[in-house]
Amino acid sequence: MKIGIVGTGFVGATAAYALVMQGIGREIVLVDKNTARAEAEANDIFHAVPFANPLNIRAGGYPDLANSRVIILAAGVNQQPGETRLQLLTRNAKIFGEVVPEILRYAPNAVLVVATNPVDIMTHLTAQFAARQGVPSSRVIGSGTTLDTARFRVLLGRFLGVDSQHVHGYVVGEHGDSEVLTWSLVTVGGIPLQEFCERRGITLDATIKQQIDEQVRRAAYHIISGKQATYYGIGSALARIVDVILSDQRSILSVCTPVDEVVGVRDVTLALPHLLGGSGVIETLSLPLSLSDEEEEQLRKSAMVIRTAIESLSQQS
Repeated sequence: MKIGIVGTGFVGATAAYALVMQGIGREIVLVDKNTARAEAEANDIFHAVPFANPLNIRAGGYPDLANSRVIILAAGVNQQPGETRLQLLTRNAKIFGEVVPEILRYAPNAVLVVATNPVDIMTHLTAQFAARQGVPSSRVIGSGTTLDTARFRVLLGRFLGVDSQHVHGYVVGEHGDSEVLTWSLVTVGGIPLQEFCERRGITLDATIKQQIDEQVRRAAYHIISGKQATYYGIGSALARIVDVILSDQRSILSVCTPVDEVVGVRDVTLALPHLLGGSGVIETLSLPLSLSDEEEEQLRKSAMVIRTAIESLSQQS
């Protein structure tokens, strides 16, 4: 099973490394405008294969993506300190207008996984470019809030003293400043969060919730301030998404893909719980009625942030 990665900066290269470490796929092809960088990353990761799993990893061009099952799009410019994800839009939109048609020219049947920020809008644009070549939007997936959801679960799990794999809750909406932590939906081992805290004698007040919210919502800014880029978390998230697709695992992940309507906002791409399998998005799962009124309004505002950015880009083109 071949996996393509277009863009071998920190995110693309780390995703490739995560795939090798976890033994996902059989062949990985790295493509980058900077061919020397792609070759160097491929060689460096290939030298780790004897300590991990027997995969073949190499650099190549767009023609080498032929027959890829999944292609990760990590091309584009990096987020700078103090820069919001939405400010990246204009710079990265032009790049994707060139990259996506080239990918589909050689790998028309691949599932496309978008990692480039602002990921919601870049996924929306990718779906538009792909549709021109007959590719359904179900085969265009953005990493969305997969990483944000992981941050939410691991931080809450640490506070509760519980393995984060048993903490279930989602971050939805924009992968960015307006994202929504759905506290009302959280369960721990199948037990509603409030009930779990009462049983364990744990005080989870508004202050603690605000601290966790801040650590999730502002995580990228803090990391970028300290080391200029984030890549370990998102690289692992991308590996997880690819594994679900290649293995047809039918997992529910908070990825993003175009939807006709959400909380009254039409034609928008944002993160929601989606059922994923070998062909991409199988179904978008509606959020339950237990979503609080405040969370629903936050989600509507988040969707409008993305919708406004999409409209602004359309006016510029």
